[in-house]
Amino acid sequence: MSVQALSVPVAPLAALVGATTQVPLVDGSTRRYANLDIAASAPALEQVAAAVAQLTPYWSSVHRGAGYLSRLCTAVYEQSRAEVASFVGARADDVVVFTRNTTDALGLLASAVPGEVVVLDVEHHANLLPWQRRGDRIVRSGSSVEETLGALQAELARRPTALLSVTGASNVTGECLPLRRLADLAHAHGARLAVDGAQLVPHRRVDLAATGVDYLAFSGHKLYAPYGAGALVGRRDWLDTAEPYLAGGGAVREVRVEATEWTTAPARHEGGTPNVLGVAALAAAARALGELRDGALEAHEHALTSRLSEGLASLGIRTHRIWHDATDVVGIVTFSVPGRDPGEVAAYLSAEHGIGVRDGRFCAHPLLARLGTAAAVRVSVGLGTSSDDVERLLDALRTLLEDGPSWGYARSESGWAPVPETRALPSWLGGASLAGDAPACEQP
Repeated sequence: MSVQALSVPVAPLAALVGATTQVPLVDGSTRRYANLDIAASAPALEQVAAAVAQLTPYWSSVHRGAGYLSRLCTAVYEQSRAEVASFVGARADDVVVFTRNTTDALGLLASAVPGEVVVLDVEHHANLLPWQRRGDRIVRSGSSVEETLGALQAELARRPTALLSVTGASNVTGECLPLRRLADLAHAHGARLAVDGAQLVPHRRVDLAATGVDYLAFSGHKLYAPYGAGALVGRRDWLDTAEPYLAGGGAVREVRVEATEWTTAPARHEGGTPNVLGVAALAAAARALGELRDGALEAHEHALTSRLSEGLASLGIRTHRIWHDATDVVGIVTFSVPGRDPGEVAAYLSAEHGIGVRDGRFCAHPLLARLGTAAAVRVSVGLGTSSDDVERLLDALRTLLEDGPSWGYARSESGWAPVPETRALPSWLGGASLAGDAPACEQP
């Protein structure tokens, strides 16, 4: 088997914290970590980490303090709200509610929708379980984008619907749905459109006003700002009248023993002390991505994923797709290695080559069932990925197919691991042998 490398190497688009981190291999050597699991959690941009470090000495209470540092942090928090709104093209009357992550943002939205919701069966659990729990309508997607749009249109026409909620980019295959057409479709039937932007926002510029999207949810830890903040951005009216998502200080106008008068959004849903550093990190990431040249990220990812897909095909490795006519795909490629369990493949890549990928069902169980596989391996690229990372992966897979692993691997309740496990945790964590539960899925 041969894999032809790219004639023009692809360099990282931006500097990420930990880009040169060395990790131990089972043979006792070390190697630079090749992070090809960006879709789960992206490392911090150096610009983001610097912004957080700059703000940390000034950290103080927000909104209710008279002290200088409190006033400063309040200004940073509200300026960050404006920057996030601008980053996603929010309308003048839209509201930005800061949350923990996409799951939290969609949970908030689910508590605010005054009517029935339609959702696809290909969604990440974050955009499936809240609606399933409400008893909303789940539509089976087609084998093409056009067939899927037709199924949604038929369902929206069947009975009144308040909201259509869809993925912006699949966390399993990276395929994107056409937002403008979905917004037009929803609006034509008197519904609004919500988009799970966890995988879309880090890879594509989203403009709510231009596309007609009514609500957008996304996470900082997917956006190179892993400091515990996310956002729900969209129409104000439902959020102004919904039950407060997190009852507590800051969400109220007046509290009496008999009753409470709540304030409007965004404060209505941001009870308690807010995550100032996380919100500042989110805004810093928005600034950094906004400074990229138009089309630069798309071209970067296309070169890497095209090379990866071609290399996998030359090795006889099958990749997975939902829609054969999807034209826009972000930097995600999911595949199955013939004769190998995905967990074993991921463990091998980590233990013998220092490569991080994701295996399993990716918190999208119905979609994996649709794709006809119990589990798979997912590779995801981003701002810090280079062609060297992709070539290392393809070389490692070729070696696996031709020679097999050089180490033993066994499966337990916590997943696949090398046997024996010779790698140790860093000294600042005690230096014990590496042992941890394999996560079932990434959290948005």
